[in-house]
Amino acid sequence: MKRIHHVMFVCHGNICRSPMAEFLMKDLVEREGVADRFVIASSGTSREELGNPVHQGTRKKLAQDHISAAGKLAVQLTKEDYEKYDVILGMDRANIRNILRIIGSDPQEKVHRLLDFTEWPRDIADPWYTGDFDSAYDDIKAGCNALLKHLRRF
Repeated sequence: MKRIHHVMFVCHGNICRSPMAEFLMKDLVEREGVADRFVIASSGTSREELGNPVHQGTRKKLAQDHISAAGKLAVQLTKEDYEKYDVILGMDRANIRNILRIIGSDPQEKVHRLLDFTEWPRDIADPWYTGDFDSAYDDIKAGCNALLKHLRRF
C-alpha cells in the first residue's frame, strides 16, 4: 500500500501564499495522477484574516491556470496540526519562527520553507506587501514541483 502524504502550507494570514500553494499542489497531484496519495491544506500563523476568503490577487493568478480556490476561508495553524501533517511548509523565515511558536518544537523535523526543496532555497516574498503575485506564483510553483519530486521517493 502506498503512503498518503499529509501536507500543510503556512503563511502569515492564509489568504495569499499558503492558499496559492495549497491549490497549486492539489492541481499538480491531480494532473500527475497521484491525488489519492495526498491530503493538502493551508493555514496561517496569525488571526488577522480568520474567516476571510483568498486574496483576489491569488485568485486571479490561480484562475490564469484554470485553478479555483472557491470556498477557501482563512484558518489558523494549531499545535494539533503537528501530529496531523507529515510536512509543514512555511513561505519565509518569519513563518517558520511563528510555526515553531505555535507548535512548540519540531522533534520530527517536519517544518521547512517550501523553497528549501528547490536548488535555490530562499524566502518567498509576501505579495500582500509587494503586490507581486506573479513572482510569488512562480516561486510557489517551483517549490511544489520540487516538493512532489521529494515526496515521490517515499
